[in-house]
Amino acid sequence: MCTDALRERFFDVLISGDRPEARQVVLRALEAGDTAVDLIGELYWPTYEKIEKLFRGDQLSKLSHHYATRLLRVLADQTAGLISAAPSNGRSVLVVCGPRDSDDLAGQLAVDLLISHGFTVYYGGGGIPNDELLAEIKERQPSALVLFAAGANDLPVIRDLIDTIHEQDPSRRLQVVVGGGVFNRADGLAEEIGADRWGQDPLDVVDALLEESGVRAQARPRRRQRRTAA
Repeated sequence: MCTDALRERFFDVLISGDRPEARQVVLRALEAGDTAVDLIGELYWPTYEKIEKLFRGDQLSKLSHHYATRLLRVLADQTAGLISAAPSNGRSVLVVCGPRDSDDLAGQLAVDLLISHGFTVYYGGGGIPNDELLAEIKERQPSALVLFAAGANDLPVIRDLIDTIHEQDPSRRLQVVVGGGVFNRADGLAEEIGADRWGQDPLDVVDALLEESGVRAQARPRRRQRRTAA
C-alpha cells in the first residue's frame, strides 16, 4: 500500500528531477503489492495535487514544477502499459481538460482509470474549441462528457459549452461530469455551471460515471470524503 512516507519520498524525487530514483519508488510500490490502478489513485494523483497546490501558492519554483510534471507524465505513460482494459461496459466517454501541460497530465490519469473500468475513452486533451467538441459529440454520441482539471480562466468556455449541450439535448441524455482543478477549490461551482456530476479526483470520476444517473437534470453534483492513506 502507498504510505505517506512513500508519497513524501516520491514528491521529493519528482521536484528534484531524479528520474532513476523516481522509477525506483514506483518499483518499490509495485513490489509491495500495489497495482497500476493503485499507483494512479494513491500515489500519482495525491502527489500531483500537492505539486499543483504548492506551485499555485508560489511555494514551488517553475523549474521544480517542470521537473515534477514531466517526470510524472513519463511514469504515468509507463504505468498505463500495465493496466489491462476491463471488458467493455458498453459506455463511451469523451474527455477533455484545461490547456496547460499539467492539466493534460491530470486528464491522462483520469483516462487510464476509466479504461481500467471498461469505458471506451476518447481523450482530446486541452484547448479544443467548443464547436469541435459539439461536432464530436454529435458524431460519436458518447454516454458522457468529462471536463477534468480545468482552471478558473476556462470557466466561461465550459459554462457556454454546457449551456449549449443542454439546449441541444433537453432530455439530458449526455451526462456531463466535471472534476479536479478549479472544481475542487470552489464549493458548489460544478452545480452552478450545470454539471450533472462532480468527481474530486480520477477515482471519484469513475465512481460518478458508474453510478445510476437518475434524473440528472435535477441531480446535485456528488461530493465524497477524500481518500486518506491508511
